[in-house]
Amino acid sequence: MSDDVGPRLRSLRTLRGISQRELAKRCGVTHSSLSLIEQGKVSPSVSSLKKILDAIPISVGDFFTLDLESRDQVFYSADELTDIGSGEVIYKLVGANHQTRALSFMIETYPAGADTGREMITHRGEEAGVVLEGEIEITIGIDSRVLGPGEAYYFNTQLPHRFRNPGKTPCRLVSCCTPARTF
Repeated sequence: MSDDVGPRLRSLRTLRGISQRELAKRCGVTHSSLSLIEQGKVSPSVSSLKKILDAIPISVGDFFTLDLESRDQVFYSADELTDIGSGEVIYKLVGANHQTRALSFMIETYPAGADTGREMITHRGEEAGVVLEGEIEITIGIDSRVLGPGEAYYFNTQLPHRFRNPGKTPCRLVSCCTPARTF
């Protein structure tokens, strides 16, 4: 049997959100035996492994062929968010390093008086967001509204639009647009 059974079993169990004790209880194997298997100190028999995998549940074939390693980064610290803004406006993009990104998810910061420019913006897709703090004036076509904390927006981005902070304090909001924009 493969040398990576233990670490592979631990990864799968963790991925499924099952504790060692819970899995041991489900499959009728002692907690200490399961611990030794996951540490690679004991190699389980095929029948024991099948019994453990049935409790997850996953087939033996899938267990050995399932790709358990994440290829893309999943979690980001604040300093790992890429700033794609220009001028005074800060756009912190989540997942900038994902090659197949289907959306742009950002934390936007507009200092007092900042805006996206005099020219209205248009692009294919949709955009939604919610204001976290401060206020933002959003103009979409001929409609304009000032939003505050907890208020949100959702619109077709083919309509000309512009964002401006008319307040005296910075505005922070979280937004998402599709399709993913290349900045």
